[in-house]
Amino acid sequence: MPLNTVMFRTLFLVVVAMSFLGCTGTRPPDIGVTDGRLADCPSTPNCVSSDADPTDEEHYIDALDAGNADDSAVWEAARAAVEALPRTEIITESDGYLYAESTSRMLRFVDDVELHWRPASRTIAVRSASRIGRSDFGVNRKRVEQLRTLFKERLEN
Repeated sequence: MPLNTVMFRTLFLVVVAMSFLGCTGTRPPDIGVTDGRLADCPSTPNCVSSDADPTDEEHYIDALDAGNADDSAVWEAARAAVEALPRTEIITESDGYLYAESTSRMLRFVDDVELHWRPASRTIAVRSASRIGRSDFGVNRKRVEQLRTLFKERLEN
């Protein structure tokens, strides 16, 4: 059997197995807020965070800006924005912190999404990270930008 056929069959079986088993990975142990900050991103390019060093172009992303909106309206808008993200489920929420899981459509990869309300700076820190793999092809950055758009829309209404 030619090598290309063997490689194709092997790749096909891996993709099929991953589709059935999912690619959830395990929930990271460092989820949450420690010393007023969300966890650092790993060195891999599959995570973005507003708590990353602003000079780290690979990982840094702006926090969500609450402007002058009422505190309760800010959190409601943030929560509603997360709920509006496709295939995203809020897992836990408490005192200005929210943790959700987003699942990809095809291979069922699970990404972790976190928000942390910081009233003193009128911002919501945000972190979105893949659990497995190295590259996410910009999915986490796009998710946060979509979240930003949804947040602004809900804050204005």
